[in-house]
Amino acid sequence: MAASSERIVLGPLVAAVDQGTSSTRFLVFNAKTAELLSHHQVEIKQSFPKEGWVEEDPKEILQSVYECMDRTCEKLTQLNIDISNIKAIGVTNQRETTLVWDKETGEPLYNAIVWLDLRTQSTVERLINKTPGRNKNHLKHKTGLPISTYFSAVKLRWLMDNVPEVHKAVLSHRAMFGTVDSWIIWCLTGGKKGGVHCTDVTNASRTMLFNIHTLAWDPDLCNFNHFKQQHSSLFGFPAEIRIFNWNSHFRGKFFGLKDEVSTVWILQCLGDQSAALVGQMCFQDGQAKNTYGTGCFLLRNTGTKPVMSDHGLLTTVAYKLGRDKPAFYALEGSVAIAGAVVRWLKDNLGIIHADTDLEKLAAAVGTSYGCYFVPAFSGLYAPYWEPSARGIICGLTQFTNRSHLAFAALEAVCFQVRELMDAMNQDSGIPLSQLQVDGGMTSNRLLMQLQADILCIPVVKPSMPETTALGAAMAAGAAEGVSVWSLSPEDLTEVTSEKFDPQINPEESEFRYARWKKAVQKSMNWETTEPLSNGKEPSIFCSVPLGFYILGSMFMLIGAKYIAGSFPKCIPDHQCHHG
Repeated sequence: MAASSERIVLGPLVAAVDQGTSSTRFLVFNAKTAELLSHHQVEIKQSFPKEGWVEEDPKEILQSVYECMDRTCEKLTQLNIDISNIKAIGVTNQRETTLVWDKETGEPLYNAIVWLDLRTQSTVERLINKTPGRNKNHLKHKTGLPISTYFSAVKLRWLMDNVPEVHKAVLSHRAMFGTVDSWIIWCLTGGKKGGVHCTDVTNASRTMLFNIHTLAWDPDLCNFNHFKQQHSSLFGFPAEIRIFNWNSHFRGKFFGLKDEVSTVWILQCLGDQSAALVGQMCFQDGQAKNTYGTGCFLLRNTGTKPVMSDHGLLTTVAYKLGRDKPAFYALEGSVAIAGAVVRWLKDNLGIIHADTDLEKLAAAVGTSYGCYFVPAFSGLYAPYWEPSARGIICGLTQFTNRSHLAFAALEAVCFQVRELMDAMNQDSGIPLSQLQVDGGMTSNRLLMQLQADILCIPVVKPSMPETTALGAAMAAGAAEGVSVWSLSPEDLTEVTSEKFDPQINPEESEFRYARWKKAVQKSMNWETTEPLSNGKEPSIFCSVPLGFYILGSMFMLIGAKYIAGSFPKCIPDHQCHHG
């Protein structure tokens, strides 16, 4: 290890914790040039205890953060870069994923329920039934969100109703609720020894408890002061459960890095899609980006006033970069399954051995040959918000092989983005002329070309794909009291990028898109949460047509046996006696 006096001083450095659905990263940037100096990544395991359930271990998430920080600092030291020059840390995270932990022991009381999870579908249906006109958009005027399994409030309600440890901790005033950012920040700033329990407006706006106009927890939704009058609240959360403070600009002493940087401060937090919007430098009204991760997320900056969608999009807080700075809003189109379909093809079907195999497999045929794949594993998100949908593959023939299925999977991601873009263009009235993209899947060049072909507009990919972490670092570096990263347009570093232009005619694109839309309709209304009578498994005779068919078949068999008995027994030829 080089002595401190021999280390390279590059000017101020800013780090970012990027905790995503499938992995955790820790990245360090040069604040003056936006150059990524070093990073480390650790995959996160997901568990699926029941159909539709998706969980992650909060301790594993936290340990992955520590591991990434340590390994990144080791790499920087090996490069002779002075890590004591890290001036601030930003945090960005998978949104909506919900945790409850004990503030006295610091222990999680259950696994993190991941945003993709569907266990709350019956809760959602009951909530919608309580609204006037059974309207899933009943809360949209306050939260910008439909009532959906996607958001944190229904996950918290499920934890309180179904996990005894959570219920007990609530009653004894020990329960702390948070999204992933609040869990990480609380642990890294001391945990049970004075950790900071907080979040920011971008994560708060995804809980379905936050009023995006007042930028405050909504008392009618949280019902902190009227627990005994649960009829006055949709969720009925008690005052005993501690819901975090939000803050757009906070300081927390950071524990966990090497001694040289043990006094660094966490200065900004952004939900992952907001961080990507900042990282893509979409600071102007009308600018948009699409991130390809576990899911797909198209955000368009709408300025300082929230715009309500008439076409199935969400209205969300894009960012608020300082106490005295205004909140900016975005229209958002959310797709549940994008990169997750690659994982499914690898882990569940075994048709590829590594993520990179998918591009090679699909490129080998260059067409889906009429096969269409709707990966509605967690229902359909925007623009449908249909939890009863399930994944289907249709248009199969004897000619279809795994290469066609691989191509159809990539097309499915692109078709879903096309649906988001169409809705966004209708809401804004100004069509996008090109699409800025980022995220892990953008390394798949075939996917990027397919996306340009299906959208019929150019797709622009930055040379540095880690824009989510970059956005968190930019926000932290620009924070009050640090100011080592200027967000003024004239000071922003120009980003090199690669452009993919459409290569097919619009008529072919529209034909394929129309077939996709037909497949989407076939995926609808597969599931229901109606309770079974007496909690028993359904009988095959519960279906009247099927019951008639089976009973009719039984009578035919009995009749055939009876009729057969009326005829002479057939004797084999060798047993016949003639004469």
